[in-house]
Amino acid sequence: MNNNDMTPALAIYMGRKAAALIGERGWRSAPWTTLMGASGGPKWLILSEMDRILGTELLSQCDKPITLMGSSIGTWRHACLSLPDPSAAILRLQRAYLYQEYSCARPSAEEVSHVAEQMLREALGAGGAQRIVEHPTLRNAIITARAKGIARGQKGVPLAMGMAAATLGNTINRKALGLFFERVAFCHHQLNELPFSEGFNTELIPLSEFNLISSLKASGAIPFLMQCEPAISGAVGGPFWDGGIIDYHFTLETHQPAGLVLYPHFRDRLTPGWFDKMLRWRTPARSVIDNLVLICPSDAFLAQLPYAKIPDRSDFRVMPPPERVAYWKTCVSESGRLAEAFHDLINSDDPLRGVIVL
Repeated sequence: MNNNDMTPALAIYMGRKAAALIGERGWRSAPWTTLMGASGGPKWLILSEMDRILGTELLSQCDKPITLMGSSIGTWRHACLSLPDPSAAILRLQRAYLYQEYSCARPSAEEVSHVAEQMLREALGAGGAQRIVEHPTLRNAIITARAKGIARGQKGVPLAMGMAAATLGNTINRKALGLFFERVAFCHHQLNELPFSEGFNTELIPLSEFNLISSLKASGAIPFLMQCEPAISGAVGGPFWDGGIIDYHFTLETHQPAGLVLYPHFRDRLTPGWFDKMLRWRTPARSVIDNLVLICPSDAFLAQLPYAKIPDRSDFRVMPPPERVAYWKTCVSESGRLAEAFHDLINSDDPLRGVIVL
């Protein structure tokens, strides 16, 4: 037995209510009502193999409605998980993401947005949009941030001025971010409310096959890196930017849903919004919510990865494409350990094995 076999790959944290229900009913029969998906770009690759297990062995078994609420890459994952063959869809997204190509080391925002749309269309496949918006139980909520006031600039100096003002306002008080952005969620037609969505003038727009791709692109449209979506079918105003601006990892503090919340994540700390990444006081150790199940790679698992980290966007700058692809493929391969651990846990006679109850 090697060291990898003895090292717990997953860290699992549960609130007291979640632990009691899963301990009694097991994972498959637990009353799941919400699946959360964080922003994070390439970080999702470390969860990609576990997503395949999640889609085929847990979500597909649920006969009650589940809200799939996410921002940025979290919404892309959720869209794939909502297709008839979620494992195949995740594999298509995985492949497209690994091998994305650009004309130079610093491509234009237009080129990055074009490649993003190509990746989405490849992952979702023909007819995928209609299947997602009509899914009988998996109800997607795609979070975007609609700019307003001085933040409505779409590129160049106007964009820079708006983002600088938003950064300053958010540093003073997170509520001040509402002066520059408001939350717009493109939702399954049977969703009329969302958990964890207090403030920011939240607006719900019906999701359709005509606005699915645009809303998914907008939810991942990082300012300066990608183009915004100037307008989206069914919604008024614009432009629409990355949902992570407001909901990078979500706050998980208010408007909690009735059932259990499942949150596969890249780490055990939640950063509320994109501008909070450098504000350490806005990153709590963990959100203690009675109905939360937070699943993430363990510190020991991360330490064994190349460079002792998961993929991130800086890899595009510091690695030539062949080196980046090789590194990312290694991380995807290692994510199979997370998938195996998750599979074993949800099928175990001891559903709380190794769980940390908060």
